Amino acid sequence: MAGAALPAEYLCPSSLADLMVQQQPPKFLQMGSPQVPPYLLGLRLTGRRVVVVGGGRVAQRRVPTLLAAGASVELVAPEITPSLEGLRDRLAAWHPRPYRTGDLDGAWLVQACTDDPAVNGLVAADAEAARIWCVRADDAEASAAWTPATGYVGETTVGVTSDGDPARSAGIRDAIVDGLRDATLKARHSRHKPTGVALVGGGPGDPGLITVRGKQLLAQADVVVADRLAPSVLLDELAPDVEVIDAAKIPYGRALHQDKINELLVEHAKQGKFVVRLKGGDNFVFGRGGEEAIYCAAQGVPVTVVPGISSSIAAPGAAGVPVTHRGVSQEFHVVSAHVPPGHPDSTVDWEVLARNGGTLVLMMAVERMRLIADALMRYGRATDTPVAVIQDGTLPGQRAVFATLGTVADEMTAHGVRPPAIVVVGEVVRVAAQMGNLTADIGRDP
Repeated sequence: MAGAALPAEYLCPSSLADLMVQQQPPKFLQMGSPQVPPYLLGLRLTGRRVVVVGGGRVAQRRVPTLLAAGASVELVAPEITPSLEGLRDRLAAWHPRPYRTGDLDGAWLVQACTDDPAVNGLVAADAEAARIWCVRADDAEASAAWTPATGYVGETTVGVTSDGDPARSAGIRDAIVDGLRDATLKARHSRHKPTGVALVGGGPGDPGLITVRGKQLLAQADVVVADRLAPSVLLDELAPDVEVIDAAKIPYGRALHQDKINELLVEHAKQGKFVVRLKGGDNFVFGRGGEEAIYCAAQGVPVTVVPGISSSIAAPGAAGVPVTHRGVSQEFHVVSAHVPPGHPDSTVDWEVLARNGGTLVLMMAVERMRLIADALMRYGRATDTPVAVIQDGTLPGQRAVFATLGTVADEMTAHGVRPPAIVVVGEVVRVAAQMGNLTADIGRDP
């Protein structure tokens, strides 16, 4: 079944909204007939006594999960691993001795995890006599219950059994969990669907660089309000009934006013729809996410914030330019250059930035780079300060132009640089050349 969607009859939501998958009916069950599948159940173990017999590697895997489920875990084993030793303060008890009949009294669940089949058999027999469910780690066919391969994605628990084959179960579990995390498995219809507005940072451009959480929420959206720099490929993956609103703001072109965007977010959210505001980079780095969050909150609409990878560091990194480097620069300043130096609307102190000497990362600077370079040199930055300009960072069409502060404006014009582009000013740009030389040397004969 690798690579194929699981048949609907194998998807069995439990009363706990856990998603449990039976890959195929087991060949043999101790208490039943061939081809009888197990009954999958989500156990709420909070405060309930669970006995684990054995202190080796299997118990080391089982005990943390039981503790995370709130169980009152008692461990019976002459010796335990260092990892289990580190959990002693969370155990209800550790009995450092061999198993004895009677140890299961009052238990709701038992895990027989020793490396001795005879001991595990005795534990299982005692559990059966007391009508306590028991999992035998050493013999799936003789076990009254199986522990599924389990994974967690948000509020969803995924459990998989596969005819007592733990490796196959784990593989199927991983495929389902990965699909839910990256939203290739859709889960829009849920009693626990998100509400309100989610401000999701879409990352620097490459659709693979959106966060896992961001893609999960995008897959559950009823309405997506997307800007020009949001990864558009992700919009093509949305269900046909998802409403996509174009909130593009094209430089020197048409734009949807921010007040209207705010109103759209609240209007759709108050209709009971889950709204995702998808922007490029991070919503709170020159993305006006703060304004949108404040407006929604003032209108009584709940807001979820999902940070994104900012292009201010991702684009330079993709071009081999670190914004900091040991011994070169221990600080960097991210500046919005949508208005030039000296403009009455500018709050940037270019004189301080010029004299500081740290790395400058300039956003929205393409059309104003000559004025910016002149101001930085006028205030003391050396003319030969290295500069990198990265256009369409992380996208297939990414390209970089390397220059100096004195030549960058002419070089950008000569190469036809256009937005979106990130400009990096500082000695860290030289590191890119070093990295390029080393990369070029890899594989060459001495």
